[in-house]
Amino acid sequence: MAFGRSIRARMTIATVVLFGAVITVGVLLISLTYPVRARADLVAQAGDASRSLASEIGRHRFTGSIPPRKGAFLLQVVTPDGRVVASNSSLAGRPPLTRARPAGGASSVEDRVCRRDGCLVVVGTSSPRSVYGPVVAYAALREPFLLRSSLLPLLLSAGSVVLVALMGWAAWYGVGRVLAPVERIRSDLECIGAEDLSRRVEVPATRDEVARLAATVNDTLARLEDAVKRNARFIAEASHELRTPITGLLVRLEAGLEQRDEADWRAATDDARRLSDIVHDLLLMARLDAGAEGGRERLDLGMLAEEEVARRPGRLPVSMDVEPGVLIRGNRLRLCRLLTNLLSNADRYGESRVWVRVRGEGDQAVVEVCDDGPGIPEKMRERVFERFIRLDRTRSKDSGGSGLGLPIARDIARAHGGTLEVEDGGPLTRLVLRLPRADPK
Repeated sequence: MAFGRSIRARMTIATVVLFGAVITVGVLLISLTYPVRARADLVAQAGDASRSLASEIGRHRFTGSIPPRKGAFLLQVVTPDGRVVASNSSLAGRPPLTRARPAGGASSVEDRVCRRDGCLVVVGTSSPRSVYGPVVAYAALREPFLLRSSLLPLLLSAGSVVLVALMGWAAWYGVGRVLAPVERIRSDLECIGAEDLSRRVEVPATRDEVARLAATVNDTLARLEDAVKRNARFIAEASHELRTPITGLLVRLEAGLEQRDEADWRAATDDARRLSDIVHDLLLMARLDAGAEGGRERLDLGMLAEEEVARRPGRLPVSMDVEPGVLIRGNRLRLCRLLTNLLSNADRYGESRVWVRVRGEGDQAVVEVCDDGPGIPEKMRERVFERFIRLDRTRSKDSGGSGLGLPIARDIARAHGGTLEVEDGGPLTRLVLRLPRADPK
């Protein structure tokens, strides 16, 4: 499995790229906005302290150092000529913090002063009527270490790299855990060959989408196994069924060439006709298996049944009970073949009469074909719809049946969205066809 085509790799790469881009943008925003906002906050705090100090020196003179305030403020009171007249203990004996003075009628001034021990944010407020005379009250705060160094971008960059790496690892690990059952299903499927379809994949106990996928795969394998078995059985049975008329036809032809007996020629013709019927049935079943439906039209099911009864000569008389206006949509030729197969089956096995009834039943159109033959045992009611399956008493080719009539009829019914079943009929053999009823409009 190529790395670039792996879902796990693609998800990991997508996660790293997406979150890497988001985190990079975040790092840039923090790197650009933090210094500005931090300094603005320091200026605001220093400004408040400076104005408070200017207000105090307007009322009284400090006898010593300026008393400490809440916060690490550096405080000075400076005359216009640069003489420090008051300061807190941290600045005792120190020169003015800055040479900046309010100018142009402004009452305050801001400055940033950097020294060996760091940088200061300084705000001065003028106090022209203080007890010291015209002075400027200064308050300063030290800038945090991160503001005066390049460490912040480096820390943010390193942290973002570590975070993206952790996200990539988590995505790789998490997707791997999620896809592990899928990989097991793939490896199990890889070991299943056409020669042995009995194996199944492991179904995880997670009850999630992967578990449902594994269950669906097993259902598909079961259907595939059944289809392969039915196909193999069909080929074997079709070969057997074709071999019988072909062998008989060859024997008749050889006898006819030597004896020129009319009976042999007639028997050969019957074998050829039976062979042709089997081949036509096989071709029809192949088309039905392939899903070829043909064109559909609006049909009156009762009229269709009456036409089929009138068209085909039967051994037994047929009694009809048809409800008018039972409409369906379907392929006329296929439905005629379905009805013909049902009528042929009843005519072949009935004793004295065949009964046909067509009626509407809710949203379904129902056709019942009954005969008074020996019946179908309950345990054989489904088997008669299997290909080439015939009851013990009818296995001889002399009966004229190939074992494909009812399977073809059921396939046609299912292709039209209907059903064909053998149902209880008392003393009668009763086959019931149900098809979706068409809208009467």
